[in-house]
Formats: sequence, structure tokens, C-alpha cells
Amino acid sequence: MTPQTIAVIPGDGIGHEVIDAARAVLDAVCARHDIELGYTEFDWSCRRFEREGAMMPPDGIDTLRAFDAILLGAVGWPGVPDHVSLWGLLIPIRRAFRQYVNLRPIRVFDGVQSPLRGAENVDFVVVRENVEGEYSEVGGRVNRGFPDEMAVQESIFTRVGVSRIADFAFELAASRRGYLTSATKSNGIVHTLPFWDEVVAERAARHPDVRWDSEHIDALAAKFVLQPERFDVVVGSNLFGDILSDLAAAVAGSIGIAPSANLDPTREFPSMFEPVHGSAPDIAGTGVANPVGAVWSAALMLGHLGHPDAAADVLDAMEATLAKPETRTADLGGSASTSEVTEALVARLR
Repeated sequence: MTPQTIAVIPGDGIGHEVIDAARAVLDAVCARHDIELGYTEFDWSCRRFEREGAMMPPDGIDTLRAFDAILLGAVGWPGVPDHVSLWGLLIPIRRAFRQYVNLRPIRVFDGVQSPLRGAENVDFVVVRENVEGEYSEVGGRVNRGFPDEMAVQESIFTRVGVSRIADFAFELAASRRGYLTSATKSNGIVHTLPFWDEVVAERAARHPDVRWDSEHIDALAAKFVLQPERFDVVVGSNLFGDILSDLAAAVAGSIGIAPSANLDPTREFPSMFEPVHGSAPDIAGTGVANPVGAVWSAALMLGHLGHPDAAADVLDAMEATLAKPETRTADLGGSASTSEVTEALVARLR
């Protein structure tokens, strides 16, 4: 069997620690299921930017193009502005490879305390449009340094872009509990969001098996806190999906366990999988980083690569270890180090 090839970018800070953990878990579950993965590691990071003036080399995208998937740790480091790390690595990868779906599953696991009462049954997915919307490159600044300095940022919503993210979300909802919520703000944003609503409604007509509704983003954020158990699949624009997915992770108890998948559903290009907790420079190297977000991201990668049983085994191991304080990290009220959580996960999979 030809190995499936994985480009590994540990990045900065705790990215190295959690990627090491994810790879150990992948090794264990792949041995169990007779799956062969081949890894190539790249040192693309803020540290590289400080040394060489770029997050990745000029041929970085072409280098990644040949891989089946990309596993990313985290990027960000003091002294390197966030827009440099994002636009120098993550966003070019997402856009060059048409990773138009950002998938963020949210669950409240046994043993992980949600800050909300009665949130034990929370289990939903935020589907974020990942390549257009509010995070466009269209705009600019004029009169820099003068009192009348001005900045303009344009949002880009295309019929193709909204249609394909809506279709993906409806199809996902059909495979789950059959309920979709669309995030909007069409009462205040008078062009792009009414267009979003119109296109989502058009696509909904093609999915009569899915019940759906539309919620203004401010009310929806409140309902994430007041009624999180009601949601199944939530679809939003680039900005709305970004905000809602982090809020949902907080509802679930910790951003430290939150995974993400940046998907090209056509599979023409490699998809990218990453935890969303950031590089956490303040705890890097201390051995306390929570590896579960990276491990869950690796499970999403296995599912995308065609190994759903292996992905399910990783989720089962996560559930078992999160349920006990001795195999949870301190951010979740546990007593385990990064390596101890990893060892527990590997032991379950063996």
C-alpha cells in the first residue's frame, strides 16, 4: 500500500508539543488499523520569519501541493504581528488550495466542565466559509500618518462561494440531526448579508430533508450561551464563523480541546488540520499544553483521508481519557502533563 503523505508544520510555541502528541496517537491508531502515513516536516514559523523574513519559502505552496494532507500545530510568537503570521502562512495555504470549508465540531465531554449549567448534551458543528467574505484583500489605506488617515476593507460574497458552503452545511446537517442554522445580520448590513440570506434560502430548497432557520449574529451569540443544546449545524460567513466557533469552544469548556479542519471538499488540493488554541508562548516548553485539540484535528484528518473507523477510535480514546482527572491537563481541572495525556491515549489505542 502506498503511504498517504502528510506535510507536518509544527509552527511555534506549543505547536511542537501538541504535534508530537498527535503523531504518537496517529502512529498507535494507524498500527491498529494497518494504515500507512508518511510524514515530511517543515520548519515554517514565526522563528523562520525572524531569521529569513518570510514564514515559508517562495515555493512553499508548490511544495505542499503534492501532499495528501497538512497537519499544522500553531503559529504566532511575540514580536511577529499576527497579521504577518496569518497572511504569511495560514491564509495563503487556505486560499491556494481552495479550503473553503472551516469545520469546527463542538462537544461537551464527560469530565470537561462547561461554564454553562445544563450543557451536558451540547454537540454541534460550526461551518465557516473560509476563503472570502469579510477577510478579503480588497481595500487599502490613504493619507497615512495624517489626521485624515482612512482605511477601507471590502467584503466579498460570491454566489459560488455562498452556494458551496451552504450546500456543504446542509449535507452535513442531513447526515446528523437534520437541523441547520444560518448566521446573518441582514437587518444592518444591507448588501452582502441579504445576498447571503437569498442564496442560503435557494440552496435550502434543494435540501428539503433539513429543517433550517436564520438567526441574526447578535441573537445567535446569545443563544449559544442560553440554549447551546438546540444547535446541530451552524453555517456562517468568514467573520461570523470565526467568532461563533471560538464562542462555541468556550461553551464546550476549553479552547484547548477544539479542533479544526480546513477542507477542500473536492479533494483536488490537500486539506489542512489544526488545533485552534494558538501557540501559547507563556506555557511553551513547560509540559502542560493540552494535546487534545491537535489529537482531535488528527482524527478529523483520518476521517477525511478515508479512515472513519480509525478516527472513531481516536474519539473513543479521547472520551475515555477526558473523563478522568488523572489523564486530563490542568486547564481542564486535571493533573496530567502533555506527555501523560499522550501516553494514556496511546495506551487506549493499543
